[in-house]
Amino acid sequence: MEALVWETAEELDKKVAEHLRNIRKRRQISQRSLADLSGVSYGSVKRFETTGQISLLSLTKLAMALGLADELRDLFSQVPYQDIQEVINENRERTGGLSRQ
Repeated sequence: MEALVWETAEELDKKVAEHLRNIRKRRQISQRSLADLSGVSYGSVKRFETTGQISLLSLTKLAMALGLADELRDLFSQVPYQDIQEVINENRERTGGLSRQ
C-alpha cells in the first residue's frame, strides 16, 4: 500500500530550502558568504532560499560548504522496504540475478 503524499514537489523543495536556510542562519553565515564558500552564485543561493529551485550539483555544493555532506550522502540510505518483493529484487540485483544452489 502506497503512502499518501500531502505536499507537492514544489512544497517539498521549499521545505528543504527552509531547512538549509535555517542552518545557514544558525551558523551566522550570510547568503553572500555561503555563495563564496560553495562556489554557487549569490543569485542561485538567494533564489533557492526563496523558491526551493536549485540544481542537484549546486545543492550538493551548498551542503558541502555547510558541512552537511554526510547528511546528503545518507539521504536515501535508510529507506525501509515497502514489501517482500523489494527485498527479493535487491537480493537478485546484488547476486547478479543468480540463484544460490
